[in-house]
Amino acid sequence: MRNAYFLFFLSLITHSVMAQTPGKLTGTLKDEAGAAISFGTVAVVPASTTTIVTGGVSEADGKFAVQTPAVGTYRLRITAVGYKQFETPAFTVTAPDFAKNFGTIGLKSDVKQLKEVNVQALQPTITQEADRMVVSVEGTAMVAGNTVFQMLAKIPGVFIDQEGNIQLNGRNGVTVMLDGKLTYLSARDLRTMFEGMSAENVKNVEIITNPSAKYDAEGSSGILNINLKKNTQRGMNGSLYAGYTYNGKQHGYNSGGTINYKSGSWNSFANLDWARRVGGREATFTRIFYGEQQTTYFDQVATGNFQAQGPPAVRVGTDYSLNDRHTIGAMAYYNTNQAYSNFLTDTYIGSNRNRPSQYINADNYTSSRFTNFTSNLHYAGKLDTSGTTLTADLDYARITNPNRSDFFNYFRDLNSDQPDSTDFLFTDIRSGYTIYAAKMDFTRPFSRGRKLEMGAKASRVISDNDARFYLNNGDVPVLDTRRTNHFYYREFIYAAYLNWNTKLGERYTVQAGLRAEQTVSNGQLLTTGQETNRSYLSLFPSLFIQQKVNADYDINYSYSRRIQRPNYGNLNPFILYRDPYTWWQGNPYLRPQYTHAFSMTHSFRKRYSLIMSYQLVRDVIAELPLLDTERATTVYYIGNVNDGHNVSLTGIVPIKFGKRWESSNTLVMSYNKYNTVVNQTSIANDRLFYMIQSNQTIQLPFDLRAEVNGSYRGPTAYGLYFVDSQWWIHLALKKTFLNKALDLSLNANDIFKGQRIKTATVVDRNVNEFDQYFRARTIGVTLRYKFSRGQKVDESRRSNSLEELNRTGG
Repeated sequence: MRNAYFLFFLSLITHSVMAQTPGKLTGTLKDEAGAAISFGTVAVVPASTTTIVTGGVSEADGKFAVQTPAVGTYRLRITAVGYKQFETPAFTVTAPDFAKNFGTIGLKSDVKQLKEVNVQALQPTITQEADRMVVSVEGTAMVAGNTVFQMLAKIPGVFIDQEGNIQLNGRNGVTVMLDGKLTYLSARDLRTMFEGMSAENVKNVEIITNPSAKYDAEGSSGILNINLKKNTQRGMNGSLYAGYTYNGKQHGYNSGGTINYKSGSWNSFANLDWARRVGGREATFTRIFYGEQQTTYFDQVATGNFQAQGPPAVRVGTDYSLNDRHTIGAMAYYNTNQAYSNFLTDTYIGSNRNRPSQYINADNYTSSRFTNFTSNLHYAGKLDTSGTTLTADLDYARITNPNRSDFFNYFRDLNSDQPDSTDFLFTDIRSGYTIYAAKMDFTRPFSRGRKLEMGAKASRVISDNDARFYLNNGDVPVLDTRRTNHFYYREFIYAAYLNWNTKLGERYTVQAGLRAEQTVSNGQLLTTGQETNRSYLSLFPSLFIQQKVNADYDINYSYSRRIQRPNYGNLNPFILYRDPYTWWQGNPYLRPQYTHAFSMTHSFRKRYSLIMSYQLVRDVIAELPLLDTERATTVYYIGNVNDGHNVSLTGIVPIKFGKRWESSNTLVMSYNKYNTVVNQTSIANDRLFYMIQSNQTIQLPFDLRAEVNGSYRGPTAYGLYFVDSQWWIHLALKKTFLNKALDLSLNANDIFKGQRIKTATVVDRNVNEFDQYFRARTIGVTLRYKFSRGQKVDESRRSNSLEELNRTGG
């Protein structure tokens, strides 16, 4: 079957490339002085309408070559920034190989337009599109010197907990994609990867709450798609940067550079980032065990430090245009870093909180080496002039994260003179993922606004986790077979989808889709021989209706069914050690959770949005703390709770105060309710949640730009946990020099140290409370220099030219 798909794919590409080459419409654009005009837009429009059929952009020497359209009568409409629009007389295309040279076309200067081009207002940070919200971060002071992980925490509606799990508008189960591709990583590994990536390379973040059938069904609360910067200029250009950060206790730095080269049929790039990342946390943990005879109090105070550095992270890629219609390309990313951390805990245990009977000092030291290699081969083809396209991707990734942890536990009985007892052990954990994925997407437009989209995807993920525990109380370490385990997991997902778009009259556009995903998995606990096999087929329908009420008011209705599969590590049934009184256990019988998501989005003037949504989540995956009152221990168990309900209201209100002050404001209100059964007892947890986020961007005199990001998150509920409120304020300043080639940025994050994470849960009258701060208050400075060699390109002219062509579909 795989060979058949491969041959079919090759035959499609071969047929497309070998097909008869159509003719071209050629010419040269020049100004009144005879100088070449580069990046002028050449659009082909029918003689009787203004609809763009196809088009192109003039090269550095002013020459253009546009694909000949279907048989008919057309005109060329030519525009360029700073020049008046020009249209040629009508001409008739008589055959597919029709060719015509228009010679030299002279454009006249538009003095009024030239003056207006230099007046640039601040670009909106948030824009609402039909099916997604786009948050632009490129060039903002907020990303300077920050990692991608830090940047995500500043995106409207996004919250990241201490384990790296991402919430969107108060809901868990968010899928994170990079340039439209799944990462397949657990929350912790995803956090590690994004902490090693500079936010300087990010263009924007797309928030897709109800994805269509074209996207992977993974992610019960939608998709965060991080788009990296792409080169759009010809010639060579790039940038260099260096930065420094300080969090009150540790010093960090970051540096790197980007170089882009575009000439002829080639478009290549290379990014290099090198950083020493630092972090830490302070935490208190309180557990209260209500036994039949007495109450036991368990109080912990902990501190930790973290640092990571390694060889530079490298990302390289190139695209090659076979001709005007077919492009192939490749990309590779490599990152490795060595990380060191410690977590020092003081624990007091006793029935009298003021006079504990036992003291434990637990010191944990961990070293790890995270390595990520990702590669991609891709093809994009335009099969005709009407907008039919075919794209294909082949992806491979290899991620390893071996680590060693040393645990030193000292026990003291505070009511006796007995000497301290000790318990020393260390772990050697070797974990890794190997990922293969291939997909193909086909799009075919039809008349009267109808469009067909279809595609297929296959992926294979192998997770190998070998955890070995050793007792280290003597001269020779002894393997602890009770805690040692080796878990091997394989997962195959085969998917196909179909989308149909059509217009119903002048006001309604409808898209209906269906995606099918077959999941086949095999998990083996090699230590004990336990094996779990799964195979299930899931269907994911989606429906989108766009209603155009008037020129300034649109309403979008959407429904989709989503899935959240268990993390690979959560399927490991073995018990893992954290400290003498804390354990973690996976569950091989975890079921995926399914979500039915409904939403209605009101858009006003393409700027203001009001989003109403409801989610019903079946078999919610959540962490369940199981407390043993006899031994005063807690085992955190991953299980399925019954159902989850979420009703939310989101308002997006951008406000402009003149041309120099842009304000983007987001308000989220949601109601979360979870029903959980623990020890045959039904527990309901619900909470009305609200969140306010505001981003202020102010252009000050002397090329100085100020940005302020403020957020407040009210209390919320998740599974069995109550999560307390949080708030934070980030401040950034950016100053440009040397005609905007050099910029200096100053960042201050969480100025008032309000980004604390407090959670609590009560199970069988036993209490679990956590209060953690991950040292988010930092200050940093970044210096960036941008350069361009060879052809100098006006960025605004380039974007204006492409904006019109993007609507042609050609």
